[in-house]
Amino acid sequence: MYAYIQGTLAHKDPTYVVIDVQGVGYEIRISLNTYEALERESTYKLHTYLHVKEDIQALFGFAQPAEKKLFLDLLSISGVGPSLALTMLSSMQVNELKGAIANEDAKTVQRIKGIGAKTAQRIVLELADKIRKEGVAVGSTEKVHGLPAGSYNTLRTEALSALTTLGFTRATAEKSINKVMADWQKSKQNEEPRLEEVIKLALKTT
Repeated sequence: MYAYIQGTLAHKDPTYVVIDVQGVGYEIRISLNTYEALERESTYKLHTYLHVKEDIQALFGFAQPAEKKLFLDLLSISGVGPSLALTMLSSMQVNELKGAIANEDAKTVQRIKGIGAKTAQRIVLELADKIRKEGVAVGSTEKVHGLPAGSYNTLRTEALSALTTLGFTRATAEKSINKVMADWQKSKQNEEPRLEEVIKLALKTT
């Protein structure tokens, strides 16, 4: 059901979008990888997964089939739900995460917020062979960049909103963002960070 949804972008946020399909707005949760991809066009086709649990229904969307496949692979692991799988995909590029799993690098996987040692080891144990059979280059770290973010205040507000949606408390999110921005200004004084960069760095500071 809902293999994909194609329509016009009505609203965009680092954690969800609203796609208008002939007057019907579909709210779809997304990762930062998909957020970056959606910067480039006004009409999109998102590969979707409908999660149903008791009285809760949520649509998850992905710009690329490979990201949806990895999302579903992660859901097959005990202890990994859709929100945690989405956090994982927001913390690393698809090929980075697949490379870490194929490399059996549980320590890298464990750095992602919400992933404990046992869960990281379980992910590596159950998915490493499967991902290697797909022909993923071990250690692959392909990067995809989005568009520049706006002013500092807007950047900080949007990053805070995204992090709290991903499960951070407001205090922890603010502390992480402040550290990321301070470190960025020290190392790259002439460049303004993009929103997705701030969020990804903040996900790795807790």
